[in-house]
Amino acid sequence: MTSQAVRIDQHGGPEELKLVEVQVGEPGPGQIRIRHKAIGLNFIDVYQRSGLYPMSMPLQLGMEASGIVEAVGEGVTHLQPGDRAAYASQPPGSYCEVRVMPAKCVCRLPDAISFETGAAMMLKGLTAQYLLRRVQPQGGLLPGDFVLFHAAAGGVGLIACQWAKALGLQLIGTAGSDEKCALAKANGAAFVINYTTEDFVARVKEITGGQGVKVVYDSVGKDTFERSLDCLRPFGLMASFGNASGPVPPVAPGLLAAKGSLYLTRQTLFSHITTRETTQEMADDLFGMVTSGKIVIRIDQRFALADVAEAHRTLEARKTTGCTILTL
Repeated sequence: MTSQAVRIDQHGGPEELKLVEVQVGEPGPGQIRIRHKAIGLNFIDVYQRSGLYPMSMPLQLGMEASGIVEAVGEGVTHLQPGDRAAYASQPPGSYCEVRVMPAKCVCRLPDAISFETGAAMMLKGLTAQYLLRRVQPQGGLLPGDFVLFHAAAGGVGLIACQWAKALGLQLIGTAGSDEKCALAKANGAAFVINYTTEDFVARVKEITGGQGVKVVYDSVGKDTFERSLDCLRPFGLMASFGNASGPVPPVAPGLLAAKGSLYLTRQTLFSHITTRETTQEMADDLFGMVTSGKIVIRIDQRFALADVAEAHRTLEARKTTGCTILTL
């Protein structure tokens, strides 16, 4: 069978994204074939397209989607043809109608969660899950603790705001406009900082009574990294998990000593979902938070698959809030 798919033949700008026809075969051992209902858009797609994360060419982009399982290969027992399913998974390839892919990171989607929500929430929701539940500062995170979360009005950020509130944490969210700050506050951030008009280091110190936060979660990268270290209390944890403003320059270990014997980690979701068991455990945590109503997934932008270049331009221009999906 054939499928429409978005492919690039070389790294570059959104103009490299081309809609093409591809052949789709039968799933092999450990694989499934899935027909997508909706596709998620993420900053990692931009990094792979631009070459910040170099990839082999030609490349079919996309890291998350939802749909219906059409066929399963040998050894796949957790999914059956006809199942509603959703995933965040390597290798890339979700920007398409139908694909064959590894089954281990694909999860059955609860009936209470729509396909659009499933496509929007897997990569961003699992990212929020591992950050708040698995990337812990010394002594762990306890109700009442302060954490700093950059880009709090983005897809991961709005989920993290709600999750942090449910855990009793005092999340301080930063964003680039008063409107985005209001959105983060409405979604559970205890405090918000507009980093274009306020000094976020000074505000964090003011909010925390001069103590600083236990952990900073930073997907912005170059523009916020060093000043984020100044927001941490002694022995605090700097958790870098993205590069929206560009990659962080090399860091001298002595800098961490000078700023309070800090911890530094560079995290990625795909290190956390290497096994079927861990993927399912994390997804069940996420599904439970969504079906209980403690987390609402906001889909603020929808683009047709054919308009994927416009979707990338909008994302890169920081004009999005919440989640963005591609529709079929």
